Amino acid sequence: MSALQSFRETAREWLEVNCPPSMRTPMVQDEIVWGGRQAQFKNPDSKLWLQRMAAKGWTCPTWPSDYGGGGLSVDQAMVLGQEMARIGARPALTSFGVSMLGPVLLQYGNDQQKAEHIPKIVRGEIRWCQGYSEPGSGSDLASLKTRAERQGDHYLINGSKVWTSYADKADWIFCLVRTDLDVPKHSGISFILFDMASEGITTRPIQLISGSSPFCETFFDNVRVPVSNLVGQLNDGWTIAKRLLQHERTMISGFGLADSQADRGGTTSVLASPEKAAMKYRGDREKLSDPVLRDHIARFKIDSEAFSLTSHRAVEESKQAQGPNTTSSMLKYYGCELNKRRYELLLQAIGSQSLGWEGEGFNDDELRIAREWLRSKANSIEGGTAEVQLNIVAKRVLGLPDILSLLNK
Repeated sequence: MSALQSFRETAREWLEVNCPPSMRTPMVQDEIVWGGRQAQFKNPDSKLWLQRMAAKGWTCPTWPSDYGGGGLSVDQAMVLGQEMARIGARPALTSFGVSMLGPVLLQYGNDQQKAEHIPKIVRGEIRWCQGYSEPGSGSDLASLKTRAERQGDHYLINGSKVWTSYADKADWIFCLVRTDLDVPKHSGISFILFDMASEGITTRPIQLISGSSPFCETFFDNVRVPVSNLVGQLNDGWTIAKRLLQHERTMISGFGLADSQADRGGTTSVLASPEKAAMKYRGDREKLSDPVLRDHIARFKIDSEAFSLTSHRAVEESKQAQGPNTTSSMLKYYGCELNKRRYELLLQAIGSQSLGWEGEGFNDDELRIAREWLRSKANSIEGGTAEVQLNIVAKRVLGLPDILSLLNK
């Protein structure tokens, strides 16, 4: 028996014993575990599942065991993911600390910062938010104006951020700030961490067209932050920012895998899969009644499976690169486009039952579909717009020439 097969059997046995039955059911929106100082667990099994997974380090399986991670190889982590999918196990923790901050802290943070923050991320004790975009700095993120001025052993931070996901619920923020006004814009940015309970921080939720308010405006008014919270070198925050965006884009690309997960019995409801939804609302035991819809769903399933295989290939390639690379932009772009197609097909499959907003005549799943369809439109903006991703793919993946440079010659 190979070492990997032995690990598979060990992981399978552990999951069978330790994953509560209710954690082997499709994820319910209000039972997603974000962790944090004020974490609430609607289902007590969610807390138990988090504690058990965190004790194994399997909330962050490939992170070093010295910091509470699982210490697994990439191959072992993939096997663990397969075994969790096999029993339909929910993710024990959803966290920007896990998907974005942790990897760059492990790469750029000093020993003190890693020892302070990484174990808390693994255990879900701190909920993080991301301070990147500003009202005048969206796609041109490097033009940000939030200022950090050093005064002795601390910085004074003033400015504002926008589209700060869950800032009103977060405990800490990882933030880009301008620390030098006299150099080119990319060269005067630093990456810093601070507590959202600090004096001078105000958050204001933004209501979206979907009716939810996951994004916030965030304001900083003379916020005092210890100099020791600076990650990496002063004025070299753009390097860290770009690396973190690669991790974020890889995470966002996973939206495009939702249909494959649903087909494999993963952590999504029947209405996450256009095929299952169509069979429920417009089919019989053998086939869908609408041949056009059947063709569209077949094309979508083929593209979804191809994207899943491509994502697995990218994971294999990333082993040599020690993390994500510029192909994360390709995955982010296509994964988001695939997710938007999925919601368009869901609307077609459910028909008039997808038109509900509130009131009687619709079940909970049907009422959320229209809202999630609207929300999916933001996929092509968050984490870097679709246009920006296509430019990155053209220049850094395909090596195509810069058209503007050619025209100016």
